[in-house]
Amino acid sequence: MPELQVHAAQDTIRLADLTTLRVGGPARRLVAPTTEAELVACVRDLDAAGEPVLVLGGGSNVLVGDDGFAGTVVQVATRGIAEDVASCSGAVLEVAAGEPWEELVGHTLDREYSGLETLAGIPGLVGGTPIQNVGAYGTEVGQLISTVRTLDRQTGAIRTFFAIECQFGYRTSRFKAEPGRYLVLSVTFQLRLGFLSGPIRYPELARVLGVELGSRAPAREVAAAVLALRRGKGMVLDDADPDTWSAGSFFTNPLLDPAAAAALPADAPRFAQADGRVKTSAAWLIERSGFGRGYGDGAARVSTKHVLALTNRGGASAADLLDLARRIRAGVQQSFGIILVCEPVLVGCAL
Repeated sequence: MPELQVHAAQDTIRLADLTTLRVGGPARRLVAPTTEAELVACVRDLDAAGEPVLVLGGGSNVLVGDDGFAGTVVQVATRGIAEDVASCSGAVLEVAAGEPWEELVGHTLDREYSGLETLAGIPGLVGGTPIQNVGAYGTEVGQLISTVRTLDRQTGAIRTFFAIECQFGYRTSRFKAEPGRYLVLSVTFQLRLGFLSGPIRYPELARVLGVELGSRAPAREVAAAVLALRRGKGMVLDDADPDTWSAGSFFTNPLLDPAAAAALPADAPRFAQADGRVKTSAAWLIERSGFGRGYGDGAARVSTKHVLALTNRGGASAADLLDLARRIRAGVQQSFGIILVCEPVLVGCAL
């Protein structure tokens, strides 16, 4: 293994301290490579030795079991942004996987590169965004990514994927479809130049901004409006507020075939998709199944601000959160015949 700072088990590594849900048992060892070369060499060596590896970014989209992880946690700590700016092609930014997402959004606002403003306030690191095809308020990162540079852990080779090869879909990608195979090293974004945002595609955001759908607004104002909306839903992490100690949306919005969508109550949200399916709202299904804001009687509860967030109100275990998630999923299935899909990555536990 390369010469890295290694924390061994006697240092009492608690994965709960590395995740936004603040749950998770111990890890055997933790390493935090700070350069791409270190990161690649570290993971290659661990894979060659047959060591179980958990690659961890910001810990914002993961639920770790109470038994922890019997292997090495590789915490991605690489940093760096390389820019190529031209009036004809816009701003091309190659960003290291370990860059904090919110800092990148701020960087683009400072330089008047537009496109990421509706993704303000999302926790985590850049490397995790293409895996989930992170999205919010009418924008998905897959719309703005030109390439993703990876380590193929199956072959040991460095491989760069163009956007069309990434198989981006709603909260998914080829990287999510083959979990653990590709280690994201850097992501290249192509953004417009200018202080105006991209077209506003989300009705709630358009109402807050007082603009028409499809129009543009100053990107800083859009980012500020998004942050306010996210805070109102408890989706901006606040160390002083346990109601925000979550993994974001715990369930994805279901994608249904037309017949299943037609079987929903008349007032159920329906959003036609390009592939012929219909998206409905997981939050609507959860609330209509009897799980309102603040539901729960222990340390694991539904957020008082948004029913899609399952929160650790202090002292919750992974088992507590999973029990709550199972109750919600079973209730929605009983009420509507729809099985909700978990969005966070589950490590050492199962729903």
